Amino acid sequence: SPIRMAKIESAIRLVLQFNEAFNRHDVTGMMKLMSEDCVFENTAPAPDGTIYSGKEAVTYFWKDFFRGSPQAHIDIEEIFGMGSRCIMRWKYSWGEGHVRGVDIFKVEEGLITEKLSYVKG
Repeated sequence: SPIRMAKIESAIRLVLQFNEAFNRHDVTGMMKLMSEDCVFENTAPAPDGTIYSGKEAVTYFWKDFFRGSPQAHIDIEEIFGMGSRCIMRWKYSWGEGHVRGVDIFKVEEGLITEKLSYVKG
């Protein structure tokens, strides 16, 4: 339906804005797109990754992350939406190397509520 498609397109736009802020290392810009009760599931450590719950914990993670990865950059390889989910294949580079992976986002009421990250290798 047109309403469902508009919701999916809106979710994709939100995730694209999130990644633009990521590539600027703009934690404030990233976090204004996430809900107060957001959840971020990191790729590390294997096999399950650390889970950060709530805006404060996720904000702290990203500030620390960019301090340790000043060249962090995401290239989006593919992005699409289904229901309240947005799926994004990416290449993450940090200067001397890269990894590839997938993020599964959940968007509710115009905000990202979940970012679940998976990596190859």
